[in-house]
Amino acid sequence: MSEESVDIGIPKERKPREGRVALVPEAVAELVRAGHAVRVETGAGEASGYGDEAYRQAGAEVVADTGDLYAASRLIVKVKEPIPEEYGYYRSDHVLFSFLHLAAVPELADFLCERGVAAFAFETLETKDGNLPLLAPMSAIAGRVAAQYANTLLHAPNGGRGLMLGGSPGTDRGSVVVMGAGEVGSHAAHLLSSVGARVDVFDLDLDRADHLATYGPGQITGLYPYRDLVGERVARADAIVGAVLTAGARAPTVVTRDMVAAMSAGSVIADVAVDQGGCVETTRPTDYTEPTYVAEGVIHFAVTNMPAAVPRSASKSLSARLLPYVEKLARMPLNAPKEALAQEPEMNAALNVYGGRIDHPAVAASLGKQPA
Repeated sequence: MSEESVDIGIPKERKPREGRVALVPEAVAELVRAGHAVRVETGAGEASGYGDEAYRQAGAEVVADTGDLYAASRLIVKVKEPIPEEYGYYRSDHVLFSFLHLAAVPELADFLCERGVAAFAFETLETKDGNLPLLAPMSAIAGRVAAQYANTLLHAPNGGRGLMLGGSPGTDRGSVVVMGAGEVGSHAAHLLSSVGARVDVFDLDLDRADHLATYGPGQITGLYPYRDLVGERVARADAIVGAVLTAGARAPTVVTRDMVAAMSAGSVIADVAVDQGGCVETTRPTDYTEPTYVAEGVIHFAVTNMPAAVPRSASKSLSARLLPYVEKLARMPLNAPKEALAQEPEMNAALNVYGGRIDHPAVAASLGKQPA
């Protein structure tokens, strides 16, 4: 995009029970001061605690009609990937910046290619030192939400085994397996150990997994994911948190259906990796209208937007990290963003679709396509 003003649109999220908003009013005010025209759909920030008047005071135009917002905007900034009911709003000259998770939603990848939208994904934006600055804050929240849900779903009224993970006098502590020691896994492990559970954390990076033990001496154990050992610990686990990530790619299956079948009835699986297809074989995506299901006698919690449970906290956290990258996109030449990306390696990593083709190598490989 150019150094001139850019029309930025922030639509209301359409995914079921998704109350987050990409940019809070304070962030919008920064963009307006930089000379950009910002349009916010009516009610976009309501569930996060930001009414339309707060956006007006920040200098945004509040737009009641969704179609009008998309028609007047070139850069669309939203939290979650477009769902089918939104497809008709997109044009070939739109630039989309949001979570996409295309490896798990091939039909969206096909649509973006066919429509010619330039699409940048929060989850693949990567700094030169390998950090994922937009995915990390939501992963931290998702890890905590997954842990809280797992703990509660074990209660008998929710269909669980009827136990407390922290135990009580005369009873044993509960046992949890966390698959992955990244942002999701570390935050889940910390929370679960804090309530008294015994937590086994599996990760290919054994040092990373073992480091978590310093936060829960005697209750968190770092382990290498040997298949037999994973099967053994899963079979006796009261709860599992799936937290395996390969940026942009479909999550590998690390817990098989046979392993799930060996668990006790009423145990719980919270698979945060569901956004990328899930790391548990029995995982299928759900939303907050019906967040759980039972497979092989085990309760599965597999909501694809777990941080939406806490939109006020999540929106503030995401917006603060998102604003600098929105500003970078707004400075790129709209008609030739690819050429400008050589100077912006982080945004280059975020580019998933361009010129009708999948641009990100890991995403392309997961979809069985050749990268652009």
